[in-house]
Amino acid sequence: MGQLKPAATLIYERDGDTVYARELGADPSTRIEIGHDYETHEERRDWDIRAGMKKKRDQIMEDKLWDNIRRAAKTNPTLQDALDHAIMIYNLTKTT
Repeated sequence: MGQLKPAATLIYERDGDTVYARELGADPSTRIEIGHDYETHEERRDWDIRAGMKKKRDQIMEDKLWDNIRRAAKTNPTLQDALDHAIMIYNLTKTT
């Protein structure tokens, strides 16, 4: 078994990429490493870039969808009526 006592109340602390645990009330110098984030800063940055690219792609796809809806509404009276209602509701509910 490890150095921590069973059923003890623990305090968890993070210092950079390392997670430590110590018993409640114990001196902070007695903390024990219990986990570590092995992902490098570069890997995290790459993940953030990919997430940002996905968000941008999702926005482009949504813009394309709305463009397609507006184009289709030009020849579809039911769709145009629905868009007119959506625009009216938007204008009535937007705050200035």
